[in-house]
This record gives sequence, C-alpha cells and structure tokens, in this order.
Amino acid sequence: MSPSTGNALDRSRAVRRVLAGLLVANILVLIAKATIGVVAGSLAVIGDAIHSSVDAVYNVLGLVVVRVASRAPDEEHPYGHGKFETLGALGIVVFLSVTCVELTRSAIGRLASGGHPVRMTDLGLVLLLATLATNIVVAWYENRRGHELASEILIADAAHTRTDVFITIGVLIGVLFARQGYTWIDPVVAILVALMIVRVAYHILQRVVPVLVDERAIPAPTIRRTAQAVEGVRDAYGIRSRGGNAGVRYAEVTIAVDSTANVAAAHAIADAVEERLKKDLELEEVTVHVEPC
Repeated sequence: MSPSTGNALDRSRAVRRVLAGLLVANILVLIAKATIGVVAGSLAVIGDAIHSSVDAVYNVLGLVVVRVASRAPDEEHPYGHGKFETLGALGIVVFLSVTCVELTRSAIGRLASGGHPVRMTDLGLVLLLATLATNIVVAWYENRRGHELASEILIADAAHTRTDVFITIGVLIGVLFARQGYTWIDPVVAILVALMIVRVAYHILQRVVPVLVDERAIPAPTIRRTAQAVEGVRDAYGIRSRGGNAGVRYAEVTIAVDSTANVAAAHAIADAVEERLKKDLELEEVTVHVEPC
C-alpha cells in the first residue's frame, strides 16, 4: 500500500467516524422535532423536522459514499474515486429540493384555508430549544472536522446544519406568535424556511459543480512561471489543471528544453519541474511532457 493510499484510508475512516456520531445526534433531533410538530399541529415545526431528516439521510449516504471514495485508483477510475464524495454532496441538493417543494405547497394550502391553530406546550418549547443547542454544536464540530479532513461531504452537511439553526430560531419565534392566536404566522414561517433551504442548496452547488466539471484549479500563467523558473526550461505551454475533492489537484504541462540535451538530462529537468510544481503550488499529481526546441 502506497503512503497516499494509506492516508486516503485514514482520512476515510476519520470522516466515517464523524458521520456515524452525527447520525445519532441527528436522529434524536429528528424524533424530537417530528413529535413536537405532530402534537402541536405546527407546519413550521414539521417542516423543520423534514429539513432535519435530510441530515440523517445524508449521514447514511455519506457513510456509503466516503467508503467508495477512499478506494485506490483502478483501470476504470485512473484518477481515483474521490469525486464520488463530491457527488454525494450534490445529493443533498436533491433532498433539499424535494423538501422545499413539499413544504411550500403545504404552507400555501394552509394559508389559503385561513390558517390552523398551534397547540405548543411549554415542554415542547423546551425541547425545541434543546434541539437548537444540539444543532449549534453539531454544525460547529462538523464544519471544523470537514476543513481539517478536507471533506466536501462534511462541509456541505455542516452548511445544511447551520441552516437548521436559523430555521429553528425562526420556527420558535413563529410558534410564540402562533400561541397568541396569529394562525397565519406558522405557514408564513414555513415558507421562509423553504426559502432558506433554496439558499443552502445554491451554496452547495457553488462548491461541488466546479469540481464535477473539472474547473481549472490553478491559472495557467502561474503554472507557466513556476515551471520556467526551473533551470533548463525554455518555455512551458499546453498547460491544464483541475481540482478534485479533499484538496487534490492535478496539472499537466509541456516544457521545451534545449534540443542538444540528451534523454537523461531532459528527464532530469522534467523531474525537477514536477517537484517544483508539487511543492510550490501544492499539486497532488503533475504530468510533464518534454519537447526539444
């Protein structure tokens, strides 16, 4: 097993441990919110519970996807399986979209019917506050570990959980008004929840789409200057780069060397360029082509 493969497996295990722990917390939050929402008859709380259910589903999805993403490169996937993790992050957008549509439809229907009384007890309010505190801790921890492990799936899920925090705050405010007889508040808050879900989905797309479509990782002029700084390189061109998940970045460059250089000397220059690019630009893999000039 190569060092890079070993590191990938260690990272995968660490990410899965985080997801497994968060799954337990998210299931408890989901059960609490769903129970409160049904008992109180609050559409906003039920919507918040649906939103929280995505966290639990996404944790399960993440446990599967991260294991696949940690596999070593093979014949069919020469660049590895890292994008499966990014694809998993994209999966949360699908869940969020379904949640948003259903929540908006139900809220509009309730507004059209004149609202619905909310029967929220003091115990229910206390439990909602407890779920809020849990979400704050989970979002902070998951975001920190996501950046430490360079995990797109953890960072994306942390963004979703942060939205849970704001949604629950909004739901609490709405419930307090609804208890005073303002029946229209509950569906209005539910619609605001749906709008926040759309915002989260958009930000996740901003993170994962560039990776999935192989957007340029490093500007070509930067790679060119770095390569040309190596002694023996007369020019650098045919430059391409792309980014991957977990901070993995790849580049390809063609260098022009003196036509009188022998094969050994040309390869030595190419090796020096590869090492320089990896060190200075933090590239995982570099392919250097040599052309005499």
